[in-house]
Amino acid sequence: MALKPEPTAPFHSVRYVLRVLETVSRHSGGVTDAQIGRESGLPAAHLSPLLEMLLREGYVEQISDGAYVIGDSLVLLGSGASRQQALEIKLQDTLAEIRDSVGAAVYLSRYVDGEVRITQYADGPRTPKVNEYVDFRFAAHASALGKCLLTQLDPNGRRDHLARHKITRFTSRTITSEKLLFSKLDSQPPTVPVLDLQEYAVGTVCAAVPLTAGAAVGCLALSLPIEHAHRLRAAAEKLNRRAAPVVLSLVL
Repeated sequence: MALKPEPTAPFHSVRYVLRVLETVSRHSGGVTDAQIGRESGLPAAHLSPLLEMLLREGYVEQISDGAYVIGDSLVLLGSGASRQQALEIKLQDTLAEIRDSVGAAVYLSRYVDGEVRITQYADGPRTPKVNEYVDFRFAAHASALGKCLLTQLDPNGRRDHLARHKITRFTSRTITSEKLLFSKLDSQPPTVPVLDLQEYAVGTVCAAVPLTAGAAVGCLALSLPIEHAHRLRAAAEKLNRRAAPVVLSLVL
């Protein structure tokens, strides 16, 4: 199943978003999009979709005259001791929105202390999460999210991981050769979602896109039952487009 190249996590430089937020925060009484453009240096073609995304996610708000001010989401994320809780709530709300948008269970995964960890997910009656019959910590070589995280590690990091979690065959499609696995990881286009076509579990297909937020290694993934495999391409591309708010929450 081929996926067309498309920028991973739109607005690939989070610096653009931060410039906009810095500009808005300097004007407590509100600032127009034209003024934001002048102060941030961003052309209208970049600024308009950024402002739409920030409005949708609640990082900025528009007041009666159409000017922009800082929104509740940004205020909550800067609320001192409660910041972590506010971040988790914001991320959960964003994941739920993405779940409904792509029509699939979605997962936020990080590589922490040498382990694959699903830190948050959003599923539902019509979008069930994958049956984790084998802990994802031991299935990085077979799962979309695991492979997506491994692509972000250097060769030594990958070898260290596989030295602790041996490559195991889960289905007839699972790659069991370290050489072949590394070759596929190295040839994975950074602009195309990583796929799992029944490599982890028979009856399930998955896709994942990297989340680049500083030095952190993370990804956003989705899973679909095999009877919905025909939707994987469109869902993966939509997941790719909706990754920006997740990156922004992680950075802020």
